[in-house]
Amino acid sequence: MSITQSVIQAIWDRMGDAQVCRVCLEIGTLSGVVVDSVRFCFEVVTQGTTLEGAALEIIQPTGKARCRDCGAEFVLNDLLVLCECGSANRELLAGEELKIREVEVMA
Repeated sequence: MSITQSVIQAIWDRMGDAQVCRVCLEIGTLSGVVVDSVRFCFEVVTQGTTLEGAALEIIQPTGKARCRDCGAEFVLNDLLVLCECGSANRELLAGEELKIREVEVMA
């Protein structure tokens, strides 16, 4: 709930009294954020605000990493995946995002 509240507060701080009709968030699969919880909390937290009734779109980029030993790039579905070479020495490239990507307001 607190993550969703923070997102809504950030949007409200930026948009003020403008009526928001759509919000697009980017939540990486390795971010630790439960997307279903954000969806549920979004409806609750936006009640009585300029975001009430806004459509919520969530984009979930998959995790990606680069092996520091062999240089291979690979997909991560969780943080415990090793490179095909067996190395755990990797650099995360994507998947931990938590961004407000777009906010659409009524004209």
